[in-house]
Amino acid sequence: MAIVEKSLKQTDISKRFTLPSKSLKYFPRLSGKEHMVDFDVRDDDDGHVRKFRVYTRKGKKYLKPVITKGWRDFVCSKELQVGDKVAFYLEEEQASPVKYRVKVQKQVKIFGAVVFTP
Repeated sequence: MAIVEKSLKQTDISKRFTLPSKSLKYFPRLSGKEHMVDFDVRDDDDGHVRKFRVYTRKGKKYLKPVITKGWRDFVCSKELQVGDKVAFYLEEEQASPVKYRVKVQKQVKIFGAVVFTP
């Protein structure tokens, strides 16, 4: 089951990947006064390990988590567009040092119908 799954919006493509606040509990814990933490993610397509950063507002009640570092490189390398779907999963194999994986589903229009790549 995905811990985060969403269709990309313009901000997700051009700047950062916004996360629902309730999903923050699945990502690495922020310790003390820290408002950002780096984590590794395995790409489902090619097995490449990428480094991302979860960032939250400093000292705010509403944290508004986003993924910043590494995100734009990922978007560009995958040629992601508005409407494509991205999902983050917790890795089921605990033996792996990488605890997260990411999967992309590209939006494709066929005869006016929108379908997604597997």
